[in-house]
Amino acid sequence: MALTGIQIFKLLPKTNCKECGVPTCLAFAMNLASGKAELDACPYVSDEARAQLAEASAPPIRPVVVGKGVRKATTGGETVQYRHEKTFYNPTLLAAVVSSALGADALATKLKEWNALQYERVGLNLRPELVALKDANGDAAAFGAAAKQIAETSEFNLILMTENVDVMKAGVEAAGFKRPLLYAATADNADAMGALAKEKNLPLAVKADGVEGLVPLTEKLTGMGLKDLVLDPGSREPKQANADMIALRRAALKDANRAVGFPTITFPCEMADNLDVETMIGATFIAKYGGIVVLSDFAGESIFPLLLERLNIFTDPQRPMTVTEGIYEIGTPDENSPVLVTTNFALTYFIVSGEIEGSRVPAWLLIKDSEGLSVLTAWAAGKFAGDDVGIFVKKSGIMDKVKHTELIIPGYAAAIVGDIEEELPGWSITVGPREAAHIPGFLRERFK
Repeated sequence: MALTGIQIFKLLPKTNCKECGVPTCLAFAMNLASGKAELDACPYVSDEARAQLAEASAPPIRPVVVGKGVRKATTGGETVQYRHEKTFYNPTLLAAVVSSALGADALATKLKEWNALQYERVGLNLRPELVALKDANGDAAAFGAAAKQIAETSEFNLILMTENVDVMKAGVEAAGFKRPLLYAATADNADAMGALAKEKNLPLAVKADGVEGLVPLTEKLTGMGLKDLVLDPGSREPKQANADMIALRRAALKDANRAVGFPTITFPCEMADNLDVETMIGATFIAKYGGIVVLSDFAGESIFPLLLERLNIFTDPQRPMTVTEGIYEIGTPDENSPVLVTTNFALTYFIVSGEIEGSRVPAWLLIKDSEGLSVLTAWAAGKFAGDDVGIFVKKSGIMDKVKHTELIIPGYAAAIVGDIEEELPGWSITVGPREAAHIPGFLRERFK
């Protein structure tokens, strides 16, 4: 049972050190009780108190790890109903279904095609995570062979989909080392599926006919000692499924109902007859509130927009997206190519680099850490000051790459020219356009 703020306060060191980010230990205790703070923020809490506070500090929706290796991922662990309240932490996992009846060669081809669906964005590698292997005909040998092939020949992690316990055992025997999600425990097989999941220490999906039907199943399974559960309320009509996702989230967060405090799994693949409609439904569940979204297939025109939506939604709204400070080559620049500098706000980088590329003038683009602020905002906040920019240019290593001494700065930062010149004696500081759209013409005119 969760502790109250006062009960938590009694276990804290009561130093009022403010290192947790709030003025008093009482305020921290209240934030901890309401899920607005994390216990690790207190550097002085004792081990004994930490053990007692574990339940109070645990997220209302349990984080569940699916898979192992480089592409293992966590779903759940959320603490707020709406993103603007704090942030969403663990991005929705994307899966696609394959049948256990698919031949080995066809499966190998499909896995190779799916693995190629990787996209670079803001310095991140965006890609789907899971393959959902669905039992086609109750053939345990075929199910195990397919699970083994996916686990051993691809980086994808697995969802094993069958309600037949014997078939599931074959899949677990073949691919258990990859920590697959077992789908699913139902009212008819909960004892056997729960025992298997507990024995192998694997996450288990729970399927019921409606939200209310999940509660007795999760209580039964947690009573068996299982902790890593994923919920499927069984709804396959988009409107009802959306309502169920919202109801589960509210019950876990607002009502503190631990029986449904687990991530969810949704199946757009069973709600539409074509991938386009599945994609639209999947986009709904990425926003609200699918922990795992299962599609019938992965295709570039479908998965790319879903990955971008996921990136946007699961980026902390209080922390701007940034790119890494450093030197970026646009085109194939040489020692005579122009050198431009700007801030590390991701949108600024993509717009400026795109316009430079569009000019067809190879260039060196220096990205200075400005804590994710745009040029004008960074300059106003002192994060893009002339002396700092000059020091950054000297330390960046660009002097080893070019033989000229001209630096082009954003037009909105014209006021820092003098300070840069003091830090870079002998350099010529050129004020570039204010608007990125004017960069191509500017570069083509100066560097024909």
